Amino acid sequence: MGDDEKNPAREVIADYAQAHFRYFRTADGTVYAQRIGHPVARPIRSQGTTGSHRQELMVGLFRDGVGVFNGTALKEALDLIEALAMSEDVQPVHIRVAPGFDGATWLDLGRADGLSVRIHPNGWDVLTPDPREVCWRRTQLTGELPVPAKDTDGKGIDLLLRLTNFANASSECLAVAWLIGCLGPSVPVPAPFLTGPQGAGKSTGGRMLVRIVEGMSGDLRRAPKDEENLIAAVAAGWVTALDNLSHMTPDLSDAMCCIVTGAESVKRALFTDGDVHRASYRRPLLLTGIDVGVIRPDLAERLLPLRLERPRVRRTEAELWTEYEQVLPIVLGSLLDLTVQVRAAEAETPTDLRMADFAHLCAQLDAATGLGALAAYRASLDDLNDDVIEGDLLAQTVLKHADTIEPGGAQRMTSTEWLQCLSRLYAGEETRPLPKGWPTTGKVLSDRLKRLQPTLAARQVLIDTGRTKEGRYLEMARPAPTPQHEQSELPDHRA
Repeated sequence: MGDDEKNPAREVIADYAQAHFRYFRTADGTVYAQRIGHPVARPIRSQGTTGSHRQELMVGLFRDGVGVFNGTALKEALDLIEALAMSEDVQPVHIRVAPGFDGATWLDLGRADGLSVRIHPNGWDVLTPDPREVCWRRTQLTGELPVPAKDTDGKGIDLLLRLTNFANASSECLAVAWLIGCLGPSVPVPAPFLTGPQGAGKSTGGRMLVRIVEGMSGDLRRAPKDEENLIAAVAAGWVTALDNLSHMTPDLSDAMCCIVTGAESVKRALFTDGDVHRASYRRPLLLTGIDVGVIRPDLAERLLPLRLERPRVRRTEAELWTEYEQVLPIVLGSLLDLTVQVRAAEAETPTDLRMADFAHLCAQLDAATGLGALAAYRASLDDLNDDVIEGDLLAQTVLKHADTIEPGGAQRMTSTEWLQCLSRLYAGEETRPLPKGWPTTGKVLSDRLKRLQPTLAARQVLIDTGRTKEGRYLEMARPAPTPQHEQSELPDHRA
């Protein structure tokens, strides 16, 4: 019997692969290959243009003089390896940002040598992570970041703000807070919405913020036409940046809410009838545009409006980006320094805001720097609530009726009775026709009011639902002023 028959090609490949690579699976059952001692992992079934495990295995076999093997042998070997890996421990893979041991977090610099930044309670270091602590996943959207500069004395933040056209200090400190949030793998952050007049540099400012985290290859994209393509783009990178939004459909608005706070997509796996593919995602999101029309209340709670103004002095694109690329290591180093300071700062968590994690981060930023980020965040939410109310005639009518309720009082009716009441109030004495989109049934009104609950609550109008023996009801109430509020309105007689 010949040597080839004693040791088939598939066994030669499998032995070589297991000696040079570590194989493991993720929670969704995908098997990954990781070169021994290197933190970057690739799916063994990947056929992507960024380099598949099959390709690196073929190259390794050839360069190490083991041989060149046909496709059948490679397939049989990878089938065996995949089956063996299903019994290995589960380990997650991460894109760009990951949690580490002992409270540390990691930032992938996207380099071929695997160098990354470890952010820990006492500072940050540039090193290659232990593959069992962090497994990086790379895609075409994973750009390379420069090695951040040490001992910057915070001047990198000033350099960044000098290159951008933020209209006020509130927008500047909120942009910084968002960047710090992007370095945390477990902190959901609201989506910055860069607005301003034409020529204010919204797209340029958005690129500058994104490229601090995604490298110089990071860019803005047009909003995909359907949710499936949007999810695919989100899953392949860390920061998703959508440019020049002029209209936001309800489906796109709902998808953005899911991206910011996290969701899971399930669809049928390719080439199967009964299997499914799961994709969990929660990513930082950035938007630019002059005006997107009416903003839905649930999305408004997840937005971070940043105002830009037209620059007084224009610069060429080449000059601007050359300077940006030169200062990027300093900007990144200063951001990492500030991140360490902010995470070490102690601050109370505001309990009245939807994005409580980001509100706490703003409070920590204030404790570390005194910038007033939390107050700016509250003011931005008030502005967004005004935008929601200005674009919703039902909300305006509800607030008008609420003015007839005494503080501390409440009114309770069925949803149908409320629809008749609010419709009469809107029509007025001149009985003007109801606008397009006005609720047509009590059930539709109830659903609309549930969506408007946070916006109305911010204007001291509380909507509640319940059931009695007679049936369901809707209650509209105005809370009584708190003692602290009453005290603040009393004249101060102190000398």
